[in-house]
Amino acid sequence: MKAPKPRTPVPPARSPSEFTPLLRTVKEQGLLEHRAGWYAGSILLNLLGLAGTVVGTAVLGGSWWVLLLAPLLAVLSARTGFLAHDAGHAQISRDRRTNRLIQLFHGNVLLGMSQQWWNDKHQRHHAHPNDVDRDPDVAADVLVFTPWQAGTRSGFHGWLTRHQAWLFFPLTTLEGMALKVYGLRAVLSPNRLGGSPRSRTVRATEGLLLVVHLVGYAVLLLATMPIGQALLFALIHQLLLGLHLGMAFAPNHKGMPMPDEEEARSWGHLRRQVLTSRNVHGGPVTDWMLGGLNYQIEHHLFPSMPRPHLRLARPLVRAHCRGLGITYTESGLIDSYRQALTHLRDVGEPLRNAGKAGKAGKAGKAGKAGKRGE
Repeated sequence: MKAPKPRTPVPPARSPSEFTPLLRTVKEQGLLEHRAGWYAGSILLNLLGLAGTVVGTAVLGGSWWVLLLAPLLAVLSARTGFLAHDAGHAQISRDRRTNRLIQLFHGNVLLGMSQQWWNDKHQRHHAHPNDVDRDPDVAADVLVFTPWQAGTRSGFHGWLTRHQAWLFFPLTTLEGMALKVYGLRAVLSPNRLGGSPRSRTVRATEGLLLVVHLVGYAVLLLATMPIGQALLFALIHQLLLGLHLGMAFAPNHKGMPMPDEEEARSWGHLRRQVLTSRNVHGGPVTDWMLGGLNYQIEHHLFPSMPRPHLRLARPLVRAHCRGLGITYTESGLIDSYRQALTHLRDVGEPLRNAGKAGKAGKAGKAGKAGKRGE
């Protein structure tokens, strides 16, 4: 029997004007203005780092020392992903075409991730964060996020759910490869990106760029090192890239309230974005390593806000929420992981308890059978 679907307590419906004063203040302070110079510098530095890594593989190829470049490439690849993310939100330029070209180059060519697939999935997440019915990021998949979802799991999936807190970080190492697989699958499936002539052109363009990425990646490694080293280099690079991305995304929403569509609508935009998101405080290193996603509340309220402005908007948003009595959640990096893992553990607890009860029942039956046989 499936566990009943839990419902998050619904605050009274609020006026949309809760968000309007904050939006006005943010606009007046110029925080939605684009920072083309900042992004140009960030893109240039990242490209120089990638170019230096490519040169390093050519110089060190054939030596096992080349494997030391794989973690560096993973960090730079994560920066690439963050830039593609920002372009997808129109943070980089006022021109839509420029943002798309930047995202295609960083997402498809450099990272091997479908721009169209990512935008569709990510925009649905932003529109309905932690909505158990409409946010694809909390749909039951390898992991589950609600007791109701856990109640539907059995067999191998049930085992995953029982142990998902312990498995979370090992599983994130697969994220970099999963992005490639999901993107390729979307490009090859007309139902995922649409079947109109324009959609077919988009799919063909994206597919070509993904092939360029895969061929270029293989040529780079196989031309600079023996096949055994190349495979090991690729494995280290992709696993660490997935871990880095997972550690950047994990603190954002896991363990936060999970409303359904009706409940989320009653909250209004401000409460829907603030109550389902968690910030991670820290210094410049944290900001850099997490790609600005540690200001998750501000990012969700103002998706097109340039990354360097998010930290400037933070005190404005905090003060506004305090004035309205809205909980503004912020924690340290380690504590954010603790909260996320605790939530995953709690979701799997009913299945663990059921498993223990089942074992105890079997042991009791075996004991009784043994006594009858004496």
